[in-house]
Amino acid sequence: MEFLVKNVSPEKQRTACVVIGVFESRRLSSAGEDLNKLSEGYLDALLRKGDIEGKIGQVLLLHHVPNILSERILLVGCGKERELTEKHYKQIIRKTVLTLNDTGAREAICFLSELHVNARDSYWAVRQAIETAHDLNYRFDQFKTHKKNTRRPLRKLTFNVSMRKDLQQAELALRHANAVSSGVSICKDLANMPPNVCTPRYLAKQAQALTMRFDKITTEILDIAQMSELKMNSYLAVAQGSVNPAYMSVIHYNGGTSDQKPVVLVGKGLTFDSGGISLKKPAAMDEMKYDMAGAASVFGTLQAVAELDLAINVIGILAAAENMPSSKAYRPGDILTTMSGQTVEVLNTDAEGRLVLCDALTYAERFTPECVIDIATLTGACISALGHEISALVSPHKGITHELLVASNQSSDKAWQLPMDDKYQDLLKSPFADMANVGGPSAGTITAACFLSRFTKAYIWAHLDIAGTAWVSGKNKGATGRPVSLLTQFIINKTLDKKNDS
Repeated sequence: MEFLVKNVSPEKQRTACVVIGVFESRRLSSAGEDLNKLSEGYLDALLRKGDIEGKIGQVLLLHHVPNILSERILLVGCGKERELTEKHYKQIIRKTVLTLNDTGAREAICFLSELHVNARDSYWAVRQAIETAHDLNYRFDQFKTHKKNTRRPLRKLTFNVSMRKDLQQAELALRHANAVSSGVSICKDLANMPPNVCTPRYLAKQAQALTMRFDKITTEILDIAQMSELKMNSYLAVAQGSVNPAYMSVIHYNGGTSDQKPVVLVGKGLTFDSGGISLKKPAAMDEMKYDMAGAASVFGTLQAVAELDLAINVIGILAAAENMPSSKAYRPGDILTTMSGQTVEVLNTDAEGRLVLCDALTYAERFTPECVIDIATLTGACISALGHEISALVSPHKGITHELLVASNQSSDKAWQLPMDDKYQDLLKSPFADMANVGGPSAGTITAACFLSRFTKAYIWAHLDIAGTAWVSGKNKGATGRPVSLLTQFIINKTLDKKNDS
C-alpha cells in the first residue's frame, strides 16, 4: 500500500473514498462539518436518525452523497473527543483500514490524522497511522499453500494535515514510518520463520545479504573456529548440544565519519531454545523459535537506519546459537570461562541467553562504542513484572536510560526502567566460580541484567528485556517487531544530537 500526506479540503476531493470522524453525541469532526455543509445537511440528518452514534469501532459507509465529489464517505466512530487516547487512535486507524479494504475502494483520503490526541502533534499522528496500517497489512504466509487475499485491496491511502505549516513534519513522519515499518516487517519475518529454516547459519546469510542492498553496510561472520580463537567459551557452550553450529554476525552501518564512535546493538539470537538439559515444559515450546527476536530486532533496526540513510555509525551484532539437549550439551554444574576471563557456574541451562550475550558484549569492546544496547527475550520474570505491553529497561547509566525512555515515548514502543542496585549482585554469588548464571527465584529480570553488567564495565550500556513484548500467543500468534521502532527512534535522536553539535 502506498501512503501520502497532503494538506487539502475534504469538499474538493474527487476520490474513491473520504474518511471522516464522528464523535460520541453524533457530532462530526471539522472535516465532516465541511462535507455536511456541502451536502446541505445530509450527514446531520443521518446522524439524527441514529445510523451511527460515534462510539469507537462503529463505521458507516455512504455512497453518492449529494453534492460530494467523492464516490464514498466513510464515517468512523472516534468516541469522546476529550478522552481520545493513543490506544483509541490506533484502534480507530485499524478499523478504518480494515473497512477500506472491504469497500472495494482502491484509494482513499483520510482526515482522521487531524484528530487531537493529548500531547501529540501531527508528526506523531501521521507516523502512528502509517505504522499501524503497515502492521495491519502484514502477512506471514510463505509456508501456506492457499493464501488469503483481499478481494480488492486499498492501493493508496492519503493522510491529511489540517495546517500547511505542518506538512513538512508530516512528510518526515511518512519517511520515518515507512522505514520503521520495513524494519518491523523483516524483524517479524525472521522471528516468525520456523526454526528448521531460521538457524544461526540462516541468520548469518540474511546479514550478508544486507551488504548487497545497502552500500553503507558491510558484514562479517564469525564461525565456531573464530569464536574459539577469541575464547568465547560461554557462547559456544550453549551451542555445543546442537547439530546447527553457532554463528555471530557483525553488521556495520557506516553512515557517519570514520572517527565517529558507533552505537552498538547486540541481539540475543537463540533460533530455538529447548532449555537444554534443564528442559522446558512442552506447553508452548514451539514459541521458543522467538528466542531470537532480539537479534531480529537488531537486524530490522539496521535495515531501517540504512533506508533512512542516517548520518551515524551503527554496529549490529546477531549472537546466534541453538540451545538443545544432547550428549554433547553443557550441563548444570559446569563452570565456563568467558571471553572476559570471568568464570560462571551454570545452575540452569535454560538461562542460556546471558551466557551468549556476555561474550558478545565483551566482543563489543573492540569497537570503542559510544554506547551499547543489548536486546533479548531474556526472562520470564519480565512478563510477571510488566506483562506483554511494556519492555523492561535496566541500566546503571542515567543518560542512556533517559534517551531510551524518551525514544520509547516518542515511538509509542514503551519501555519501563527497573532498578539495578548493588545488593542484587549478591544474588549471583557462587561458591565455586566468579558468579552463577542465575540468581534464584526473586527479581529474575534484574539479576539477569546484573549478570550482564559485569561484562560491560568498559562502556555505557543498557539492557532491554523484550520477553513479554516480542511476540503474542494464542490464535493470532506472531512476532510484534518490537522494539525496532524504539531503537530506530533512539538512533534518529542520536543523529539529530550530532547534527546540532556540529
